[in-house]
Amino acid sequence: MFDIQPLPAPVAPDLLALLCQAEPATIGHVRHTGFMDPGMRGLLSGHRIAGTAVTIRCFGPDTTIVHYALGKLRAGDVLVIDRAGDHRHAACGGGVAYAAREAGCLGIIIDGMATDIDELRDYGVPVWARGLSPVTGKRLFLHGEFCTPVSCGGVTVTPGDAILADENGVLVLKAHEITAAANRAIEMQQAEKKTLARIKAGERMPDINGTNARIAEIVATQK
Repeated sequence: MFDIQPLPAPVAPDLLALLCQAEPATIGHVRHTGFMDPGMRGLLSGHRIAGTAVTIRCFGPDTTIVHYALGKLRAGDVLVIDRAGDHRHAACGGGVAYAAREAGCLGIIIDGMATDIDELRDYGVPVWARGLSPVTGKRLFLHGEFCTPVSCGGVTVTPGDAILADENGVLVLKAHEITAAANRAIEMQQAEKKTLARIKAGERMPDINGTNARIAEIVATQK
């Protein structure tokens, strides 16, 4: 059985451009929800993407719905794949990644396995997955879901959510959350540059951030 829903409205390009300036790990200083679990690892280094989630769910060896999605992807989309617990069959290899890239897809997030790592590197397609497997999925035409709410990396992803991902991990945000989260992270990233300059000039981190002063206060009350 197949459940096929329409594509979501894309997240506004200006919001995605703002979001891509923020590092997930910086947002992680002030936010604790929406982050996929650490098992979701970037297979290619040096990539940060921010795009609109297009979701699919495929079961076991049947990856028919992955191929269906390749005909629907738009520029700026991120394909998010719920594998329904399957960690054996690869849902994405070189051919799928290449076709996704040519459709304008920014990257692929898989709660499961990928394959053809050399081809992924050659094509420059950023993929986040739980690992690699030589056992590939097949077009069995049994079942699949397109643009339904899914679970990926322990996070519920709704079609049209914003995805921010780099080597440190994957974050899912609602469009209305982007501005506050991104601006705060960018502000922190700029402040860190000033802190690093002070450290280079000879100051110590715990003096700059107040750790030493606060510990001294606590120790004084313990006497």
